[in-house]
Amino acid sequence: MSAILQFVDIVLHVDTYLTPILQQYGGVTYLLMFLLLFCETGLVVTPFLPGDSVIFALGALAAEGGLDIGVLALVLMSAAVLGNVVNYAIGYKLGPAVFRSESSRLFKREYLDKAHSFYEKYGGMAIILGRFMPIIRTFVPFVAGIGKMKYGRYTLFNVIGSVSWVALFLLVGYFFGGLPFVQDHFSVVALGIIVISFIPPVVTVLKLKLSGRK
Repeated sequence: MSAILQFVDIVLHVDTYLTPILQQYGGVTYLLMFLLLFCETGLVVTPFLPGDSVIFALGALAAEGGLDIGVLALVLMSAAVLGNVVNYAIGYKLGPAVFRSESSRLFKREYLDKAHSFYEKYGGMAIILGRFMPIIRTFVPFVAGIGKMKYGRYTLFNVIGSVSWVALFLLVGYFFGGLPFVQDHFSVVALGIIVISFIPPVVTVLKLKLSGRK
């Protein structure tokens, strides 16, 4: 329980944790942030890492002169793109091995075929919009790999989604992270970012429920 509470505290007060890291490690902070963002999107088992709030806080630190905004953007965008590439590759390799049985309730071959059809038709939208949704963004490239989405098409939308995501939160943090209200109520802002990020999938699910579609 204490570990969960500590994790929640890190998510809501990530700005207070990043400052001492920057002071202690200096330029190595870029590498540490690369690894954090890469793990959030590249490893299927780490969807809980706070990418949005971290990028926002890093933008605020860059505005104060602690980090170079250009280098930061390049590092974080590279981590996001490469993380998705690795996640896609894991799904691509894992899919055929897992979805062999026709009788399995969870891993039917039918589901693999449906995933492929979905990503060929709606994959671009799913990858770009999914990038802005916590937790969901970790599984979107994984399922795209399982569904064997064409790699060239996947890469295009991966780059668009990753660059847009990092640019948005980094610039918002850069221009607004230094405001007194944001600094004094960072936990509220971080929570607001998380809540707003979950609105699109919730609305989509509700619309599908109301329309009676699966």
